[in-house]
Amino acid sequence: MMSKLKGKIAIITGGASGIGEATAHHFAVHGARMIVIADIQDELGQRVVESIGSDKCSFVHCDVTDEEQVKNLVQSTAQNHGRLDIMFSNAGIFSNSAQTVLELDFAELNRLFSVNVRGMAACVKHAARAMVEQNVRGSIVCTASTCGSSGGERDTDYFMSKHAVIGLVRSASKQLGVHGIRVNCVSPFVVGTPLLCRYLGKEAEEAEQLFEPYTSLKGAVLKAKHVADAVVFLASQDSELVTGHDLVVDGGFLLK
Repeated sequence: MMSKLKGKIAIITGGASGIGEATAHHFAVHGARMIVIADIQDELGQRVVESIGSDKCSFVHCDVTDEEQVKNLVQSTAQNHGRLDIMFSNAGIFSNSAQTVLELDFAELNRLFSVNVRGMAACVKHAARAMVEQNVRGSIVCTASTCGSSGGERDTDYFMSKHAVIGLVRSASKQLGVHGIRVNCVSPFVVGTPLLCRYLGKEAEEAEQLFEPYTSLKGAVLKAKHVADAVVFLASQDSELVTGHDLVVDGGFLLK
């Protein structure tokens, strides 16, 4: 039951902390042969490798805003390990300011879109190319958000970016289905990751308590491991006929 990804080769961008780190550990537990952690946080990335084991995990410095770095990441993984089965495109950032429509800062919007949209698209593009070239019926999973299915009173650029991720997934799934490649996204509600904690200036437990009242499913707190479970499902044969899907993990936040 714990070998859903047995023998698989996977890349996780933004894998040095938060949801990416939790997913890397889940992939290892489920038998992935090699998990390539890609991030700009070198020290944290190396710690993840050490915690999982260098025999089945490695780290590559990669800034997803640079398409050439993404291309090299994918090509080196496919060449070193013979194939690429799974791409978890997870790297993302938050707005640096309120970013209301009336005060929208386009320099900040471009900065955020370079990671959340262009970086995501580069990962999908080059992972898909490698899978097509190697005739691999692979799985591509992107991190979207409940923000991609709603609007907000602030952080307009962030909400826009996550809507774009869902559009990317739906289009890519239609185009890549002919190659047997599945493309899906996972949309979590607020998770107390290091990125969020720095953004809010709070500890993880404080952040969780702050947002827990907004969910309708009581008695459970959304954590990175819950999102990682969803990613394993989308990456494995358990979801063999699931593609173009936005898997929401939100404790009922979006229920009306």
